[in-house]
Parts: sequence; structure tokens; C-alpha cells
Amino acid sequence: MELLGHTLEFIGVILIAYTALRVHTRVQKDHKIDNAVVDEMKKERLVGILGIVLIVLGYVLQVPSKL
Repeated sequence: MELLGHTLEFIGVILIAYTALRVHTRVQKDHKIDNAVVDEMKKERLVGILGIVLIVLGYVLQVPSKL
């Protein structure tokens, strides 16, 4: 049961991160903001992707101990 809870939490965190990245991408494509903001959003997008990778890696490392 603990593994199920951990897995559902993992999926939820990934969905939230993915949604935030999609919003950044959509705003960047609209170009209704200045270039400085677009540049900052590109940096945030990279940090967000790194965050997702770390979340996945952490999950993969923790699953064996839950089995």
C-alpha cells in the first residue's frame, strides 16, 4: 500500500510540473510579453525540466526500498 501512495504522489507531482511547463511554453509562443520575460521563462523551463528529471530519478531510487 505504501508503494501505491508513493506512486500516486509521484504522478501528481509530475502532472503539476508538466502543467507549469506547458503554461510557460504557451505564453512564450504568444509573444505578448517582452523579450526579457521570454528569456527568463526559457531559463525557468530548463530548471523545470531538470526538476522533473530529478523527481523521476528520486522515485526510481526509492522504489526498490518500498518493495
